[in-house]
Amino acid sequence: MHGGHDSNHDDRGSRGIRALSNPLWCYHGFRIAVVALTCFGVIMVFSSSSVTMISLGVSPWKQAISQGIYCVMGFVLGIIAAHVPLKTYRRFSFPLICCAIVLQLVTLTPLGVSVNGNAGWIGIPGVFTMQPAEVVKLSLCVWMPAAVERSTSRYEADGIKAYAKPAGVFALCLLSVMAGQDLGTAMILVFIGAVAMLIGGFPLRWFFGIVVLLVVFIVAFVVTSPNRMKRILAAYKPCTSDDVAGVCYQAIHAKYAMGSGGLLGVGIGNSREKWNYLPEAHNDFIFAIIGEETGFIGAVMVIVLFAILGWCLVCVALQMKNRYVAMVLVCIAMWLVGQALVNIMVVIGFLPVMGVPLPFVSAGGSSLIMCLIAAGVGVSMMRVHPQINAGTSTLNS
Repeated sequence: MHGGHDSNHDDRGSRGIRALSNPLWCYHGFRIAVVALTCFGVIMVFSSSSVTMISLGVSPWKQAISQGIYCVMGFVLGIIAAHVPLKTYRRFSFPLICCAIVLQLVTLTPLGVSVNGNAGWIGIPGVFTMQPAEVVKLSLCVWMPAAVERSTSRYEADGIKAYAKPAGVFALCLLSVMAGQDLGTAMILVFIGAVAMLIGGFPLRWFFGIVVLLVVFIVAFVVTSPNRMKRILAAYKPCTSDDVAGVCYQAIHAKYAMGSGGLLGVGIGNSREKWNYLPEAHNDFIFAIIGEETGFIGAVMVIVLFAILGWCLVCVALQMKNRYVAMVLVCIAMWLVGQALVNIMVVIGFLPVMGVPLPFVSAGGSSLIMCLIAAGVGVSMMRVHPQINAGTSTLNS
């Protein structure tokens, strides 16, 4: 009798552990994490931008209302993306990446708009601007797995030439972004491309050769720019008195914000660094304000939500029989979690300052809308799993 009780207890324990990789739990966990991060983002954008808006002579609600509108647009487009069938994504992935590259190249024309030294925007300043690189990220996540999968099937017959098309298109995406001096976005594209190649069956010896070439190229790109070189050195060496008001200024104030937050924070709305001390407090450095206002607990909760998001995508991907779907899910996870990791590491001083927004949380329409559409694509791909499909079909009907 006693032995039976123990076995039941063990079974319950294993069920509890197994629930973490249950596809249906992962499906709902992913959606909850996305909604929680987005809603929290709108609150933090209002808190971190209100003082800046007042100092510019506009309503303190201006940035928060914009973010709220982008949030609604993103959710609507994300829900539409979640109901687009898998076949449609495969069929239209190449036209999508072609459009994304054309849009990115437009940033290099007179129609391009420069923001903080990065010529990565198009539109009319003060009226409407968009960042095509966000579209490039999504299109790479959808197209690259299909292209690499096709190339891998032809590798035995054609050799390394089979990968010419995905490698060429990826190189074009990367060069078009780097031409606008956006090293942060280029790094995220490298993450997406590398994971698609690696899990898609790209030969390892060639893969490592390309990685070495990329590293050499990026180092040359950094060394040829004195400003970029200064920013990188500022992250890894003590700041001089001249640097404190220059290249180190943003990083120092980000650390002040994180340091003054303590365990529980100073309270939402009570940040001192947002009083125009910390530049881009509502955008690339919003995590510093989260750390200051909600403390260590709030900052860890944000990291946990990103961990849940990544875990759920990868967990479902590992249980997928459809290789293309699994690859798309891992690429989306690499984009969203990789970008969040880069943003957080910049704020806490592990990486040099670069313009990478915190997905779902930072102010900005292009990033928020495209991240929510990516989440919608992820939901659509997850529904290919038989267990998720069976569990959600009753909800949808």
